[in-house]
Amino acid sequence: METTVLKKRIFLSFPHMSGNEMKYIEEAFQTNWITSMGANVDAFEAEIANLVGLKEAVAVSSGTAAIHLALELLNVSKGDKVFCSSLTFVASANPILYQGAEPVFIDSEPETWNMSPLALERAFCDAIQLGELPKAVIIVNLYGQPAKMDELIAICNHYQVPIIEDAAESLGASYKGKASGTFGELGIYSFNGNKIITSSGGGMLVSNNKELLKKARFLATQAKDDAPHYQHSVVGYNYRMSNILAGIGRGQLEYLTHRVETRRFIFKRYFDELSHLPGLSFMPELTNTRSNRWLTSFTLNENVTNTSVNHLISSLADENIESRPVWKPLHSQPLFQNSRYYPHKLEESVSDQLFKSGICLPSGSNMTDEEQTRVIDVIQNLFQ
Repeated sequence: METTVLKKRIFLSFPHMSGNEMKYIEEAFQTNWITSMGANVDAFEAEIANLVGLKEAVAVSSGTAAIHLALELLNVSKGDKVFCSSLTFVASANPILYQGAEPVFIDSEPETWNMSPLALERAFCDAIQLGELPKAVIIVNLYGQPAKMDELIAICNHYQVPIIEDAAESLGASYKGKASGTFGELGIYSFNGNKIITSSGGGMLVSNNKELLKKARFLATQAKDDAPHYQHSVVGYNYRMSNILAGIGRGQLEYLTHRVETRRFIFKRYFDELSHLPGLSFMPELTNTRSNRWLTSFTLNENVTNTSVNHLISSLADENIESRPVWKPLHSQPLFQNSRYYPHKLEESVSDQLFKSGICLPSGSNMTDEEQTRVIDVIQNLFQ
């Protein structure tokens, strides 16, 4: 009887350890600082702030926690509106619900796949008419590509509404030479296991507003008042990053530049070998921006090609290769079925089009040339 040998699994974005992480972890053990305080936490915060050119950073348990704290710091509460990118992971918007606020979703535009300035302006015009300006705007940098920040900032500044920049996927990317995550009143990064660098789990809240981040530290450590006993006057959270995980993050951060270069190289090889295929279009990189290419993504025009996104994902899975569709837009999720949504143009919803036609390929910085060749071969064979 013939047995099928299962090929080695190729993951979408697998953690890539450097080896240096153990040095910081061992220091934490030797000093017995393994909880939410310690030298690694302090140093990781300082290193991230220095890297992106901001005054302050607060290490927390996840990117989601960082967004939640950002909303709390901006006094978002029950009944408030918060504008949010629609084409993103649910973690960008869940914290809005934590606060009892209401998300209003903004479509993408074709040049970055990120928040559409046209849709945002229309949402603000309606908000003025309704007398309900949002308390904040959450702008997401999808798959490592910065949004059109100049246009989006100009709109938000005109209406005097602060920006939270969700750079969970875009650490190491830049817009006109400035680090992604540094354009809003507050920015957030994620160090989840699949991100460009990881601390196993964790996130970072960044800002030039030191007073806000001082309050963030207070809230993230159960909001303990300055008293000799445990006294609490406001609701707090158990959101601080542990000294062990911060040690992992420090070891990873040393290799961020290399990780970005590797993922950009992986994207380039995909582009060079696949972009000529009919009906296939890669996620663009806006002029004067530099994506970290966290995930290589492209769209298929099924009217031109002889395959589909579902068929491609299935064909890759048959070869034990992980891939996935582009994020399902939040405005189309059952959780948000009653939320308001503003498409890019009245007759054009870009995020819905991207969801139907988009796919993310394995892009991990520890993927070998042979593994990438396996992915490329599957795709090329479908076009023959």
